[in-house]
Amino acid sequence: MNSIARRVLRSVKHGRAAWLRASSARPGKQRYHRMVLGIETSCDDTGAAVVDEAGCVLGEALHCQKEVHLQSGGIIPVVAQQLHRENIDRVVQEALCASGVSVADIAAVATTVKPGLALSLGVGLQYSRGLVSRHQKPFIPIHHMEAHALTIRLTHHLEFPFLVLLISGGHCLLAVAQGVSDFLLLGQSIDIAPGDMLDKVARRLSLRKHPECHSMAGGQAIEHLAQTGNQELLTIRLPMQQYRNCDFSFSGLQNVVNNAIVQKEKEEGIQEGEILSCVKDVAAAVQHAVAVHIIQRTYRAMLFCIKNSILPSKNATLVVSGGVASNQYIRKVLQNLADANDFALLCPPPRLCTDNGVMIAWNGIERLRAGLGVLHSTAGVRYEPRAPLGIDISKRVEEDSIKVPKLKEIRWLAS
Repeated sequence: MNSIARRVLRSVKHGRAAWLRASSARPGKQRYHRMVLGIETSCDDTGAAVVDEAGCVLGEALHCQKEVHLQSGGIIPVVAQQLHRENIDRVVQEALCASGVSVADIAAVATTVKPGLALSLGVGLQYSRGLVSRHQKPFIPIHHMEAHALTIRLTHHLEFPFLVLLISGGHCLLAVAQGVSDFLLLGQSIDIAPGDMLDKVARRLSLRKHPECHSMAGGQAIEHLAQTGNQELLTIRLPMQQYRNCDFSFSGLQNVVNNAIVQKEKEEGIQEGEILSCVKDVAAAVQHAVAVHIIQRTYRAMLFCIKNSILPSKNATLVVSGGVASNQYIRKVLQNLADANDFALLCPPPRLCTDNGVMIAWNGIERLRAGLGVLHSTAGVRYEPRAPLGIDISKRVEEDSIKVPKLKEIRWLAS
């Protein structure tokens, strides 16, 4: 077999990265880009990926625990931990195999260490410690929310600064990304996240018993039923209207919704656990209320950033990421809000909005290029279940006391 045939065979067997490696070995050819292995175990998904400096996803793998947690009605930390332990090595090896490279070929290992479920974070950190120790590789600890915020720079050519709205099952915040590790926190949920609230409302409505929703996660079921519901048939009072800041309260919103559900059950003469005849209207009203609560706080963040010259007055960008960003209704109203305020709206593709190894590997690439947080020892590295993102300037936002339109004045945004 001649040399050309051997190179072609290697590319078929080992993938694109192996072909790059073979090509770069020839005289006069530029060396291939540095690569980072990313590992994600912050909650209930075990993810791994290999990404290079050019933004190419060379290989990825993901193990989702959704079906297990659906059966138990929510995430049980010890169960999530055990599933991570059982699957992490296989997931990492699958990502490496798909990429065609080995740990010896990568420049660093990047792993989520904060914030998240303590037991889940511990699995990823322990596994990564062993990996970097055996292969003598640099380690890059990753802030989960920073990774979500910067994923957009993998999929789009976007320069700093930009406004970020992160909405998921575990987090909700507004921040300005000024650099790779430079964030200004404008506001966050003071209690639970929007995805958590939607899941709890779905359980209260017993949507797993609904014939259209038995295999859907809570938020997905709410979105599905809301498509054919009438949001006008139920009025939901929004929380925190008296506070002119960028904080959120989805627990407060959930309490209002639960009271409305109890009232509807009394009107229909049914017990908790039975399906309301107006369940689609309730779902539509709940989804709308969540969307408008998010809009109002995001609108204030936009006005604050423009007023204080934190973002340019024209052609500023709003980035929306996290699992709830895949809700098409919420994305639509955010698009309308952005259009009305001369902001561009950018969202990663849905598969990169939820937790995954790609975003962790990409954050590792960003930090590697910037020379930020690249460690040559894991001694002293600890996981942190709670960890703020950037510098908190939420008090400054509240001091500016910026007024935004009330619900009835911005209903057009959802049309």
